[in-house]
Amino acid sequence: MRCVIARFPFELTKGGVLESMKGIKPEPVTGESVIIGRRHYPVKQVGQVITRQDRRDFSAAEVLRAMAQLGFTCRALPKAAPLGILSPMQHASAMLGTPVTV
Repeated sequence: MRCVIARFPFELTKGGVLESMKGIKPEPVTGESVIIGRRHYPVKQVGQVITRQDRRDFSAAEVLRAMAQLGFTCRALPKAAPLGILSPMQHASAMLGTPVTV
């Protein structure tokens, strides 16, 4: 499949990506990730390995789009849970150390 990453065209195949990532130890995932084989790789690490470019030269969205089109499972950055807003009475109770009910 032909795709453009960092303004350069690449001819990528699923087998080629699997071969490129073979033997590469995954870095800790802190954002978007791609599942290749049974391992979770950060998107920027995958992009660096398959394009041989610096991570600053491409965006995570470009690599995510290419990996999704090749059939890999991509995981987005999980959204933070919404925080409950405390009323002034609940806030004062929390500051005094008493249990807070939300």
